[in-house]
Amino acid sequence: MIRITITLFLMLQIHNVAAQTDDEKQIRTIYDLALTKGKTYDWLNYLSNQIGGRLSGSVQAEQAVNYTKAQLDSLGLDKVWLQPVMVPKWVRGTPEFAYLESKPGYTSNVPICALGGSVATPPGGVKAEVVEVKSFEELETLGRDKIQGKIVFYNRPMDARLLNTFRAYGGAVDQRSKGAAEASKYGAVGVIVRSMNLRLDDNPHTGSTNYGDLPEKDRIPAAAISTNGAEFLSTTLKLNPKILFYFKLNCKQLEDVQSYNVIGEIKGSTKPEEVMVVGGHLDSWDLGDGAHDDGAGCVQSMEVLRLLKLSGYKPKRTIRAVLFMNEENGLRGGRKYASEADINGEKHVFALESDAGGFTPRGFSFDSSESDFNTVLSWKSLFEPYHSAEFTQGGGGADIGPLKKPGIVLAGLRPDSQRYFAHHHAQNDTFEHVNRRELELGAAAMTSLIYLADKYDLGTAQ
Repeated sequence: MIRITITLFLMLQIHNVAAQTDDEKQIRTIYDLALTKGKTYDWLNYLSNQIGGRLSGSVQAEQAVNYTKAQLDSLGLDKVWLQPVMVPKWVRGTPEFAYLESKPGYTSNVPICALGGSVATPPGGVKAEVVEVKSFEELETLGRDKIQGKIVFYNRPMDARLLNTFRAYGGAVDQRSKGAAEASKYGAVGVIVRSMNLRLDDNPHTGSTNYGDLPEKDRIPAAAISTNGAEFLSTTLKLNPKILFYFKLNCKQLEDVQSYNVIGEIKGSTKPEEVMVVGGHLDSWDLGDGAHDDGAGCVQSMEVLRLLKLSGYKPKRTIRAVLFMNEENGLRGGRKYASEADINGEKHVFALESDAGGFTPRGFSFDSSESDFNTVLSWKSLFEPYHSAEFTQGGGGADIGPLKKPGIVLAGLRPDSQRYFAHHHAQNDTFEHVNRRELELGAAAMTSLIYLADKYDLGTAQ
């Protein structure tokens, strides 16, 4: 009996070693192809330099839809299609302008940009005294008496002590997203928000502001100020609390327009009814060309399908690359995709998103059951040679979030994040700041995870 047990144990170990060797070989092939025959950099070059910033509802967004669909068509996939989705159309208008006035005739210009979704200032702009705050609680303490008729300046920096820069971002971004709506309650005439950026520079960073159900007549203009500008404004206020701040925004919210999610798929060989998604968002803000946010995630997702085909792997499940539209100022694409999946009765079991820049991949975060996460942890040794084995529990991504149901595994690529917020939503989010090799390594890591999730049936969504 003991001999039989030992024999079975040894046979099992031999099987595991063989399987591990097969996986190592497949992943090595994926990386070799990505690093020697990759297409991500060329695709991103076109998106960034021939099309540019792809604000939802813009001509550039439409050009990006047509370009990426054509590239997916060229890969010989089983199916490529456009999924219609109505998206908001907000336009920035002519460049914004702002200055501090210490006394009549003495002004200093500061860099600002309108926040996405903001209303415009009156044609002559807004000029008023400034109230600096760091929290909504401080705003409430000051009350209407000290805020009415003034500009609220939100100056809570991202916490530089946090190594996870996305946590630092999460701890500061509410002043951008809700700041205008909150300040309006107390009679403010406008808001200026410190840019979500860990370094000091002169680039203002845009991003959405949300008025909620606030009536249009009560909405006030909202702009971001660069971190250097915020430091200058704060210091000047300490020296002279009576300074005036002037700013002019020329933005406008237009009627919704039709756009599209771009989708390509490889049909599963034995379990075609089970769907795995890999994606990023095709829209971007308009100040830069959206290379890191999120052109990188889109071309990496397209590359996953290309690398699987090039490596000769035939997935059991259906694998889709989805380039979502309107993540930045509405999440319409992600919601539309999930809604259509429900209507069509599709069974999604796994979804992976890349929306954290094209920097060196460090690993993945997972929103899953304990059992599925333990399965993922058993793969760490396969990623360690590529320095991308940091597996953590957490969210997957904004666009795949609406797919969440019991049993489905959501995952997010986690690149090194220390440089990301120096570019995020700013005019320097451009192609020249993307490293080809880092971008390709991210695509290879994503393809490897998709391969393993398919082979070992990760996820059990019903």
